Parts: sequence; structure tokens; C-alpha cells
Amino acid sequence: MHVPLDDDVSRFTHALLFNMLPDAIVRDAQRRLLDLFGVAAAGTSTRMSALAREHALDCFAAGRTPARMLFDGRRVSAAGAAFAGAATIDSFDGHDGHALTKGHAGVTALPALLAMTERVPGISGREFIVQTVLGYEIGTRAGMALHATSREYHTSGAWNAIAAAAIASRAMKLDLATTRHALGIAEYHGPRSDMMRCIDHPTMLKDGSSWGALAGISAALLASRGFTGAPATTVERDAPALWSDLGERWFILEQYVKPYPVCRWAHAAIAAALAVRAQDGFDEMNIARVEVQTFHQAARLWSAVPRTTEEAQYGLLFPVAAALLHGRVDAETIGDLGLADPSLHALLPRIVTREPAAFNAAFPAERWARVIVDLHDGRRLDSGAIQASGDPERPMTHADERAKFRVLTGARFGDAFAHALEAAVDALAEPDARAAPLCELVLTASPFNEHADAEFAEAQATTS
Repeated sequence: MHVPLDDDVSRFTHALLFNMLPDAIVRDAQRRLLDLFGVAAAGTSTRMSALAREHALDCFAAGRTPARMLFDGRRVSAAGAAFAGAATIDSFDGHDGHALTKGHAGVTALPALLAMTERVPGISGREFIVQTVLGYEIGTRAGMALHATSREYHTSGAWNAIAAAAIASRAMKLDLATTRHALGIAEYHGPRSDMMRCIDHPTMLKDGSSWGALAGISAALLASRGFTGAPATTVERDAPALWSDLGERWFILEQYVKPYPVCRWAHAAIAAALAVRAQDGFDEMNIARVEVQTFHQAARLWSAVPRTTEEAQYGLLFPVAAALLHGRVDAETIGDLGLADPSLHALLPRIVTREPAAFNAAFPAERWARVIVDLHDGRRLDSGAIQASGDPERPMTHADERAKFRVLTGARFGDAFAHALEAAVDALAEPDARAAPLCELVLTASPFNEHADAEFAEAQATTS
């Protein structure tokens, strides 16, 4: 018997079980969680995160749905906690994404999940993993459906709101009809904001995911009270083929992971710059001219000297300059030290961009770049056409992903805290594991820093 499509997504939301997940999916969900927590840890140092958390405290009071904010501990509403958590992750542009969504599902899925654990205490570690997978599967498909059927390029919040609504609907055990309304409300209220505006004018608006998280949690809570909003047309009408293989094709496996904390569109050019730097005869003090060949969307990234971390994160020439001069693009690059680096400022006027037709044609499925450096002595160094690591076809190693997490989390909260958080994520799949130990780590106030390792270790020993 054929089941109507609108029921398929709602049924999948509630019917997905841990024993339905292949081992590779479970492992990948844990990898995605670890990466997101590392990015969130780094994000807590940004002004954007601090402002979002204060805004949540003032405007999204706890009421009858209290939840603690990620790496903060203060109580706001569940929608407010999801808003603040997504803003914190979005503030440090190192989180995963999907090429065909041209955006990010996990940035909203994780904060939505954490916000709802407070409402439904006692969640198992395996259920935590299931809801993580659910967020990626619903969110990625919703993003692809929106981009396939809309002429405008919307921010991630426009579609990852649906992922947040699905997670909240499952957490609250809404019936299928109510879940359908939750998805519809989330789609309607999700911020259909113009992504290229933030590319052309980088600010704290970022990718709209904080408002997507807020809209998604609010949608499920409204639906639970009888508020109607079905159908979600991107789910039920616009791209049916994208929803026909739920539980068969796993989009969580198709996410990219970022080696550098800047817009993914700049990564191929960074990789190309690092390839030039590694060539014999390269001399960063002898650069006369740099040509960056890339696709149009990347060429539109910020090209002037960045004044804020947002302009640096949505930049192309600045991270390329950092890769050429310093051999790295990391948290320091997009922080105060990098922004004030006179050597980077001096190189920017010598960098030009060009858009080969082949690179434009390959986007968004493939993201290519090439960097050519002319030296003052007349030599020319050429990277050749390059794609960045981190895509499913060119994945970062598990060791490199863990190193990224440890560096980001350890720099912010100390190595002992990073080790404890890593162990808590690794333990989620164990048969009797609960999510509570992980939640207590990430939903309490975070006084930890590089000097707090001994105190944290002592406290852990006392409570264990």
C-alpha cells in the first residue's frame, strides 16, 4: 500500500531506531558531534556568541520550557537555548556542511537536540545519536529541496529549521498529524534570508541558523498546542525524489568537514596556496603577484582588508594570504592577531582573482581553485587545479578531525575538559549509556581555560 509522502517524513521522524542505523552511520554521527562541539567551544570566544546569549537571556525567558545554553549554563526557553547554541557554532565558521545545500544542517540540529534534552530528561546515548542522524537526514534533504525549487539562494536557517522541528517533534512524541504541522510551521517561519547579501557584506547575520533553530523549536511547541501550519511544501510537494530514499541513502555520510575556520568556498584556494608554498623555491618574502582562479561565488567573498572576524571568515584573499605567508589558516588567523597582521595587509593588493568557466560550471557539486604565484626573480609557481580536503571524496582523517576538536576545545576550556568531552561523545553508542554525562559537560557554565585542567580533573575524580 502506498503511504502518502507527507506521512513518510513524519513517520521517519518517529520510527527511526538505533538498530536501523548501520555502524558507519553511528560512527559518523559521533564524528559530527565531536566536530560541532569543538567549533562551539571556539565560538564561545566570539562577540557574536556573547551577544546572542545575552539576547536569549533578555528576550527568550525560560517560562515553562527551560533549557540551559550551550557552554553557558544559564536557563532560557528551549527555543532561546537553540537560538544561542546555533549562533555560537555559526560564529566560528569551522562547522560541517553539505555541498548541494550550500549550507549547514548540524549547526542547528545539535543545539535543537540539546535544548530538548532538558524537556525530556533521561535520554539514552543511543537516542541522542538517532536524533543527531535525524537532524542531518531531514535538514540536508530540506536544503536540497529548497535550492532545487527556488530561484533565490537562501541561508541555512531557511531549511534547517525543519530539522530542528523534526527533532523537537520526536522528543515530545508528537503524533504524525501534529508533526506534519510542526514541519509546516518551521518551513513557513524559517528565515528565507538572502545568503549572498552576507557574502557581499559580512556581518554577524552569518547563515541565519540561529533563527532557523528558534523557528524550528518554536514550531514544534506551537504544533503541540494545536497551532496548525501544514504542509511543508519542500517536504511534501516540491522535490519528492529527495524524500523517497529515507533510511536507504544516508546524507550524514555526505557532509564535508572543514580544516579551516572560514567559508567553505575559500577552502580550495587555501589548499592551492598551501600547495604553492610547499613547492621548491617558494619564498614568501619574494612574492610579486598572486592570481587566484576560482568559481564566481568564491570570488565574491570579502576582498578588502578585514576589519572584523566576520569579514575574515567570509574572505577569500585574506585566508589565501595567510596560507602563503604563514602556512596556516586557523583561529589565530581570523582573531585579533591575524586581523592586525601588517604582512597580510601588505600582500592583499598583489592578489587578483579570475573565474574560469570550468570552475563555475562545476559549482556547487565541486569547488575548484588554482593559485599562481609570480616571484620577483621571474619564476612562476603554479598549484594546478585543486579541490580542498574535507569532502566525502577527499575526507580528513579521523586523527585530523580529532586533532581539530582537541585544539579548538583545549584552547578554550583546557585539555582535561576536551578529553572528558571526547570520552563522553565516544561513550554514547554503548548499550546502557545515557546522554546526561555529556549534557552536564556542555550545558553548565564553563569557567575552564588553559589553567583550569588540574581543577577540572580533581572535580571529575571527586564526582566519579
